[in-house]
Amino acid sequence: MKTNIGLNDETRLEVGQILNLILADETVLYASTRDYHWNVTGPEFRSLHLEFEAQYEQLAKWIDDVAERTRSIGVGAQGNFAALAKSARSSADPGIGLSGDDMLEELLALHEDLVVQLRADSAACGERYGDSGTADFLTGLMEKHEKTAWMLRSQLEGSEVAAPQFQS
Repeated sequence: MKTNIGLNDETRLEVGQILNLILADETVLYASTRDYHWNVTGPEFRSLHLEFEAQYEQLAKWIDDVAERTRSIGVGAQGNFAALAKSARSSADPGIGLSGDDMLEELLALHEDLVVQLRADSAACGERYGDSGTADFLTGLMEKHEKTAWMLRSQLEGSEVAAPQFQS
């Protein structure tokens, strides 16, 4: 059945390509987070193991949301892992042998990369393609990644930043 949502076929396909690239990027982030969950070691093992588990569970939900948005505009969602990994715009180091801080830094970089990409993709969907629904969706997803990046950044800075000294 033909999709009739106020976007022409060419626009829907272009926006669908953007969403499938985001799906690929989210999948790489998910797989990296899962890898780090399995391979974290050291004194913060338990806390990082649980943190990474919570993050990949959240990412699984976000991935599903992206796939559903893709389908809602009448375009197929890429589901083949090999194809997703090949088209992803980011990558991370494998978890075996990485320290907990290195894992946190890798995940922070992936989230920040996604924030930058989502900001650009949201603008393109709204301005170039006139798809305010997808633009809003991507802005919301960007905000979720911004919050996760902030939390990761704060965790990495926690032990390195001294409290400011105030003089009376």
